[in-house]
Amino acid sequence: MSIKKHIPNTITCCNLISGCIATSFAFGGSPKLALLWIIIGAMFDFFDGMSARLLHVSSPIGKELDSLADDVTFGVAPATIVFSQLYVMEYPSFLESLRPVLPYAAFIIAAFSALRLAKFNLDERQSTSFIGVPTPANALFWGSLIVFNPEWLTVHSWSVFTILALILITSYLLVCELPLFALKFKQWSFKGNEVKYVFIAFTVFVLALAIVSEGAIGFLQAWWLIILVYVLTSLFLFLKKKK
Repeated sequence: MSIKKHIPNTITCCNLISGCIATSFAFGGSPKLALLWIIIGAMFDFFDGMSARLLHVSSPIGKELDSLADDVTFGVAPATIVFSQLYVMEYPSFLESLRPVLPYAAFIIAAFSALRLAKFNLDERQSTSFIGVPTPANALFWGSLIVFNPEWLTVHSWSVFTILALILITSYLLVCELPLFALKFKQWSFKGNEVKYVFIAFTVFVLALAIVSEGAIGFLQAWWLIILVYVLTSLFLFLKKKK
């Protein structure tokens, strides 16, 4: 029995395990470690597909396993980070009675992530670009935002409404028909890939600036801004193309 055909699925299982570890840290109130394991899971997610293509051992089972792993790492884990945040943050007095219940709204993220992944598996239009926000991008946005812990998200009692609104907005963006550019290259020249190269340069700049300013933790804090710019840039390109 050939060992190489099991390599991609083994890597996918490492992604799944990373998501489980991230979820456990999120429940324990450690969003930094949870986000770190989400990023580790994203690395496994990148290499499982690459290894399947290089080894020519892709299979329907691998595709389904990949979606299951992705929903844990990029759906359940970030939803749990948001759940834990909603559980400890300040509430307006008239909402205090809902504190035991309201945090569970965070798991809408996990549900829509599953819908996104199911849709992606059946949608043949997404070979060179994305339609709707990819689940890894959404997970990085939420994990990074909570780790960054901006004042507008935690200090005010009305911040709970901001998080609830963002849950609904980001869940919609997962399954909407908004085209988003993907960092996939048919050829490496700058012409025709201007947006991709500029975005990569922006990402490197923001991460480098965050690390210089905040140290290693800056690497975790900067992703929400990068993902926000990614979505807004894609929206701008979409609206420009429609004119």
